[in-house]
Amino acid sequence: MEHRKKGRKLNRTASHRKALLSNLAISLIKHKRIKTTLAKAKELRTYIEPYITKAKISLKLKKSEIGKALHLRRVTASMIKDKEAIQILFDEIAKKVASRNGGYTRILKTGFRYGDGANEAIIEFVDYSIIKEKEKAAKKKDEVKGKGKEKEKAELTEEVKEEEPKKEAKEKKATKPKTKKISSKDKEFKPKSTVKSKNITKQTKSKKGE
Repeated sequence: MEHRKKGRKLNRTASHRKALLSNLAISLIKHKRIKTTLAKAKELRTYIEPYITKAKISLKLKKSEIGKALHLRRVTASMIKDKEAIQILFDEIAKKVASRNGGYTRILKTGFRYGDGANEAIIEFVDYSIIKEKEKAAKKKDEVKGKGKEKEKAELTEEVKEEEPKKEAKEKKATKPKTKKISSKDKEFKPKSTVKSKNITKQTKSKKGE
């Protein structure tokens, strides 16, 4: 038997293996379900589940024991170096897993990878149904889109209502007959023409009298 040889080397050095498992844990926490090789999935399960337990313990601690909860969070953050992932783990996942005594993840074999023939698997959280969540998200998107379309229709109808009285006013203006305005110059000019015509008539009469 092989003694004192816990875990898989995954054909990597210690530092590379540590970074790999940390990155896989971050991806699993954020996406709740990832696809990888079977060996990596089995190794990831032994790596992440103790930290999930720490998150669950910190959630159950009382307000008087804030120091312990903070310590557990810091221990986890020293290995999983992503603030967003730590926040999701301690605030969201810990609540989902509160009633479960271990076995937070499941591994599903998906067959062999085309090319190198590696044995692939999906690792996911037991308490999350990815399909249902996707359906809920799609429904929310459809509802938001429907509300947006209704708003656009209402805005268009309001614009049409505002434009109709303007068009009617323009049509009324177009139908009215145009009246020529008499300027002040024209008014002054008319009496002069009448005076000239009177002078001409007087001159013609005087010539006839001669």
